[in-house]
Amino acid sequence: MTSAKSVAEPDNGLDKTAPAYPGNPVNPPKERHGLRRRKELVGRVRRNPKILVVAIVVILAAIVGGLAYWQNEQSRIYVEKSVISAPVISLGPASAGILDHLAVKEGDKVTKGKTVAYMADGSEIKSGVSGIVVSVQNVPGQVVSPQVAVVIVIDTRELRVVGSVEEDKGLADIRPGQKVVFTVDAFGSKEYAGVVDSISPTSRQSDIVFSISDKREVRQFDVKVRYDVLAYPELKNGMSAKMWIYKQ
Repeated sequence: MTSAKSVAEPDNGLDKTAPAYPGNPVNPPKERHGLRRRKELVGRVRRNPKILVVAIVVILAAIVGGLAYWQNEQSRIYVEKSVISAPVISLGPASAGILDHLAVKEGDKVTKGKTVAYMADGSEIKSGVSGIVVSVQNVPGQVVSPQVAVVIVIDTRELRVVGSVEEDKGLADIRPGQKVVFTVDAFGSKEYAGVVDSISPTSRQSDIVFSISDKREVRQFDVKVRYDVLAYPELKNGMSAKMWIYKQ
């Protein structure tokens, strides 16, 4: 009687305990590849523990950086709608008369008391402030009245960054003297320093917005920021800006 001989199956290195896969009864190719990569990574870390240390440091740095950024954002109020602005002074005659000639042109700097125009009757129109001429009515020979601005001057000493803040977007946390950092669109990301000078006691009637949640009117208030005009001579009246007001 001939006994049956057992034939050993070839060992092809596959995990025979793994679940079947269509077309391949043992480990799927993707699983084998992922397992091999994990083993290689573990082996690399064991051979060089510094890799693990570096990875931990990078993760911790990312966590700390994210936390610092979040805390910084919580400590300040962002005001997007801002503009560099100065008081505008209109200069005209004390009484109606004929304009003889102007003594200034747009862009001229004037000092307080300087004559900016002469009337035909010999009277003069003088500037009440020091500043820059931004507009003139060059109409010699025509009659001008006290209501007509022959020359318009801005008081550059009073240049401010004026931001519009909605009443529910941090207005209650703003106080005079708080630190402010602002940027001006014309100069990219360059940062300028200032302090809160004043908060308007009344809202801007022309800029009423509505809350999406309950359709209530949301009022906007002007916040004026003072800065060193002499330190930033490049900042001009009318330039668009953005600012961040620090709560502390």
